[in-house]
Amino acid sequence: MSKLKTQTKFTKINPKILKMKLKLNHLPILLLPFSLSLNAQEIKAELNKEFKRQEKISYVLDYPQKVKGNVPLIVFLHGSGERGNNLEMVKAHSPFTYKNLIKEPVAILAPQCPENTWWDTVTVYNLIKEIQKKYKIDASRIYLTGLSMGGWGTWKLAMEHPELFAAVAPVCAPADIMMEANVDRFKNLPIKIFHGGNDDIVSPINSINMYQVIKKLIQL
Repeated sequence: MSKLKTQTKFTKINPKILKMKLKLNHLPILLLPFSLSLNAQEIKAELNKEFKRQEKISYVLDYPQKVKGNVPLIVFLHGSGERGNNLEMVKAHSPFTYKNLIKEPVAILAPQCPENTWWDTVTVYNLIKEIQKKYKIDASRIYLTGLSMGGWGTWKLAMEHPELFAAVAPVCAPADIMMEANVDRFKNLPIKIFHGGNDDIVSPINSINMYQVIKKLIQL
C-alpha cells in the first residue's frame, strides 16, 4: 500500500496588501448611500386641502341678562389644577370671583382644559368664534387672560390671533422661545403682565423675558 504524502505551503501576506484588499471589499458598501441618492426622485409639490376636525370642549359662560346692545367678553383660561370635567373648578381664581366689581354688563367665558393635556388654542379660538355667533358680543372688546398654564395659553392664542383681542393679561405665565421669536405679533396689542416675584412654580424670568423683548420691539 502506498502512502500519499502532501505538503502544505504557507505564503506570507504583506499586511499593507491585506489592508488594501479589505478596503476594496468594503467599497461597494460605502458607495451604497450614494447610489441610493442617485436613484431617488425629488418631488416639489403643494398641499392645499381643507381638513375637518371634531371640536369638543366644556365651558362656563356668564352672560348678562336684559341687555340691548353688544357686550364685551372676557375669556379666562385656568391653570393646570382646574383641568378635568368639573366645570365648577374653572371659576376658582377667575374673573367670576370679582365680576360684581365690574360696573358694566360683561360676558365671561371660561372653557375647561381636559385632564392631562395643555390648552389647544385652535379649539379655544373656534369656541370664541362660536360664542360670537350665538350671543351679542362686542367684537372690538374681547379680552383674554389666563393663569399659569392658562397664562401660557394666553400668550399662545394672542400670538396666533392678535387681531381678535382688545387686550390680553397673562398671569404668572410660562413662556417659550417660540413666543419670543414671534414677538412682533404682539406689537400692536395692549398687554399687561402679572407675575409674583416669589413664584416657585413658574419662574418670574418667564414674564421678565417676555416684557423685555416686547419693550425692545416697541422702542424700535
